[in-house]
Amino acid sequence: MSAGLSTTPAEDRRRPAYGVGRVLIAVYAVFAISATARAVVQLLRDASEAPLAYGLSALAAVVYVAATVLLAHNGRRARRAAWVAVLFELTGVLVVGALSLSRPELFGEDTVWSAFGQGYGYVPLVLPLLGMVWLWRSSPVRIAATAGG
Repeated sequence: MSAGLSTTPAEDRRRPAYGVGRVLIAVYAVFAISATARAVVQLLRDASEAPLAYGLSALAAVVYVAATVLLAHNGRRARRAAWVAVLFELTGVLVVGALSLSRPELFGEDTVWSAFGQGYGYVPLVLPLLGMVWLWRSSPVRIAATAGG
C-alpha cells in the first residue's frame, strides 16, 4: 500500500443535503413539479399539435424528478446517478436549445429547454452547471482528500 493512501472508502457523516445543496434541491423540485405539470397538460390536451416539443417537455420532467431525488441522497450510487442526470440535462438543454434556434420548425412549440431555457429565465441552462459544482464540492472523496492532505 502506498504511503498515506487508504483503501477504505471515504465516509460522509453529514446529512444528505445541507446548506446550498438544500436550496439547489428545492429549485430542482420546483422545476420537477412545473415541468411535470406542463408536460401532462400538454400531452393530455394537445399531444398531436407538437409531439416532439411535448415529448421533450416530458423527458425534461423525468430528468428533473430524477435529479431532485438523486441530489438529495449522499450515497455513492446516488451521486454517480446524479452526475449522469445533470450531465444528461445539460446535454439536453444545449442540444434542444441550439436546435430550437437553428431549426424551430422541428418543434412547433417551446419546451422547457427551448432557446437554452429562455422562457424560464435561463435557469434550465444554469441549473445543471450548479448541480455539477455542488456534486463536485460536496464529494466525500474530495473533502476527505482535502482534509487529509
